[in-house]
Amino acid sequence: MTGISEILVLVLLIACILILPRIFKGGESPVKKKSSSITLKGLAVKTRFGIILTLMYPIAMGLYLRPWNGNLVPFLAMGILPVFLAWALVWVLAGRRK
Repeated sequence: MTGISEILVLVLLIACILILPRIFKGGESPVKKKSSSITLKGLAVKTRFGIILTLMYPIAMGLYLRPWNGNLVPFLAMGILPVFLAWALVWVLAGRRK
């Protein structure tokens, strides 16, 4: 069993990893850096549709196949793998165009 001392050591380590870099952070330059995040306004309609399908298809297959009842392998094969392969194909074709 884990003792209280081990738990406190883990909490201390996590706190040091998260808090100390913020305390000892160097001076920031007054010039703001541009954010590298993608905004939704910049996404094409095809990309938005692909993201929605990426979310909806596995959910629909999960409701149909019910992987929590022991159908995990068919769910992975028919629910997750097609989404992965579709995005891999999009990635390969986007790299080929550039």
